[in-house]
Amino acid sequence: MQITHKLKKDDQVEVIGGKDKGRVGKILRVDPQANKAIVEKVNVVKRHTKPNAVNQQGGILSKEAMINLSNLKLICPKCAKTVRVGRKEMDDGSKTRFCKKCGESVDSGK
Repeated sequence: MQITHKLKKDDQVEVIGGKDKGRVGKILRVDPQANKAIVEKVNVVKRHTKPNAVNQQGGILSKEAMINLSNLKLICPKCAKTVRVGRKEMDDGSKTRFCKKCGESVDSGK
């Protein structure tokens, strides 16, 4: 069963649950099969690496880890609030996402 997700790359989101609750960031990558996303400067973990050809120094690196999509909520670019997102079909047959608070399209700015 394929689940449709309403969050996409480059969306501005707020974390609504977990250790980073309340933090805001931009989605860098979405993995729809795993139901997870990587958000800029959210869920940062330490990675201990050995020296190798790519990283001559080695050491402890900080990087963003995946976070579940259920812990993210879209920030509407028009009303600047966290909102639920709906989908509707336009007159020309294309589908668009819209803000359920103000009713404006979320995709129009992209």
